[in-house]
Amino acid sequence: METLTISRLAQQGGVNLETIRYYERQGLLPKPPRTPAGYRMFPSEAARRVRFIKRAQELGFSLNEIRELLSLRMKPGAKRADIRARADAKLADIEQKIRALERMKRALRGLTEQCDGCGPLAECPILESLDEEASE
Repeated sequence: METLTISRLAQQGGVNLETIRYYERQGLLPKPPRTPAGYRMFPSEAARRVRFIKRAQELGFSLNEIRELLSLRMKPGAKRADIRARADAKLADIEQKIRALERMKRALRGLTEQCDGCGPLAECPILESLDEEASE
């Protein structure tokens, strides 16, 4: 079986060395055996796992959620529905964040439309709006 040094693993996984070390500390990568000189020697399939982690992060999964996905992958009896449920939950989370960002965008657009960019700073409608006490 081919083994990879940490630098080779980082290169094949598309991440830096510190990311590999971090994944290892977080339990996302199993602790590899070391050579007598103390070098970590990762199994070649570790590169696939690193790419999996990286891609899952790009899709918005947290490291805890990725840990769950990896655990399910190895769990006897786990079903596709288990993975689907987590993907659906992540999708709902993303949709909620998009709605929140849209509300923020509308509010900020309204503030910028009230401000012509001229006049004294003390009369800036953006700053005045941010300084107002919240109404209940």
